[in-house]
Amino acid sequence: MTEMQFSLILPAFNEAKRLPKTLASARSYLSETFSAYEILVVDDGSEDDTVAVARDILAHDSNSRVIPLGTNQGKGAAVRAGALEAKGQYVLFSDSDLSTPIADEARLRAAIDAGADLAIGSRRHPESEITLAQNVVRQSMGRIFNLFVRMAGLSGFEDTQCGFKMFTHASAERIFRELKTDGFAFDVEILLLARNAGLSLAEIPVQWENDPESRVHMIRDSLRMLWELVLIRLNHLRH
Repeated sequence: MTEMQFSLILPAFNEAKRLPKTLASARSYLSETFSAYEILVVDDGSEDDTVAVARDILAHDSNSRVIPLGTNQGKGAAVRAGALEAKGQYVLFSDSDLSTPIADEARLRAAIDAGADLAIGSRRHPESEITLAQNVVRQSMGRIFNLFVRMAGLSGFEDTQCGFKMFTHASAERIFRELKTDGFAFDVEILLLARNAGLSLAEIPVQWENDPESRVHMIRDSLRMLWELVLIRLNHLRH
């Protein structure tokens, strides 16, 4: 049997319209880059045809599959479910809109090959290429959230929330087995768990294009993320 080289995890909530383009792009790139890969679409309780669309597209990929959560649990829960089923030597999760093109996985993979246990895409890296930026309000809220992240005790990262992160199989298993956060702040807990475990981490420049149809609600989800930061602080930070 060929060893599984690469796992791509795509958390999806009501993504029936965007998935065909995303999966076509991912399959084209991965099939040319790896001899053995898998795509795991984790459906987070979608109310549209996300599951049917994804299953139809992936029907001819013997290693790829859809993981339905049944109910909406949150992006963190969806990524965790995919990561714990992933078999690849490299495990990448990406936003379903591919705001960062899948080919940028090579940048993160190079960092892991150089010794990192996990590599995270950073939109604020000076070498990153932002082709379409978020509006001023979202950018400001992102900076405020990063301030709260530092106040919670996790410093040293310019961009915790970029939805493009890669792990070795061992680091993915270790981190996601312990991950508790189900919502959007799960990225912060990932970095905290990695740091507390003594894992090496690289912050890598990426290309990024904002999707105006973002699923993140500026007010509701921002408040939830701040509450999740409080829980992360209480549960994990060492004093």
